[in-house]
Amino acid sequence: MNRRKFLKATLISGIAISSPEILFPLITPANAAVKSDLAVARGTSPARITRAAIDGLGGIRRFVSRGDVVVVKPNIGWDRTPEYAANTNPEVVATVVRLCYEAGAKKVKVFDNTVSNAKRCYKQSGIADAVSAVGGLVSFIDDRKFRDMKLSGYALRSWPLYTEVFEADKIINVPIAKTHGLTTLTLGMKNWMGIMGGWRGRIHQKIDGSLVDVSMAVTPVLVVLDAVRILTANGPQGGDLSDVKLLNTVVAGTDQVAVDAYGATLFGMRGSDLAYVRMGSEAGLGTMELSKLKIKRITA
Repeated sequence: MNRRKFLKATLISGIAISSPEILFPLITPANAAVKSDLAVARGTSPARITRAAIDGLGGIRRFVSRGDVVVVKPNIGWDRTPEYAANTNPEVVATVVRLCYEAGAKKVKVFDNTVSNAKRCYKQSGIADAVSAVGGLVSFIDDRKFRDMKLSGYALRSWPLYTEVFEADKIINVPIAKTHGLTTLTLGMKNWMGIMGGWRGRIHQKIDGSLVDVSMAVTPVLVVLDAVRILTANGPQGGDLSDVKLLNTVVAGTDQVAVDAYGATLFGMRGSDLAYVRMGSEAGLGTMELSKLKIKRITA
């Protein structure tokens, strides 16, 4: 079922930091033709490591076809400049957008339902300018485009979600790795809160199950986790540079649970330490067992 049919079918109302290799040995395929489940690229250029991580999975044309309308969903939730690691790195986002156009995408849309003032978030994050510079279509959330949709019912039976996500041919999730007061970490699955309407504070009592419900409603073709800078404390908003750690890393994969499980290792944790990762694995959304995956390591 494509996303347009899914939309029609579902409308109701119209922490210490340590190297990941210490916890989970990285597996670099001896044969380059072997498909990797995750690609982890490290280097000093955000643009170069973003491209390298996606290439490590087979390249952008594996995920985006000529004529596609693509939604690239970063975290733009906070009125912070990039060095504070509260929003996705603008170079990472712009590189994903550029790659989509290189693959022949017709349109690449970028938006987020911000927490702070949207105009300030888009500008201060650097994302609006970086994406516009490579031809991406940056837009503010239009409240008229939320529709109640049926969910899996782990914690939520329905919720208003942003229809432009489901109308796209392809979705690419581009979150940043950082701490969070309620969920311990915010990674890929947590980034879907940016497509939720309504009063999102209502899900806080059952936030982990709610994140699984929304994640099961959205099927990204690719997840690109920005860990160029990670926020190690006082997330998700941050505001103190002493809480930021430079890792110069980008992680790419197609399995939402696996990407988040790997993201946890960047904070000296395991995926099983995060309730929504455990629940997502149990629900069949993906796997958190990194030892079972082929993980390609790249220096770019």
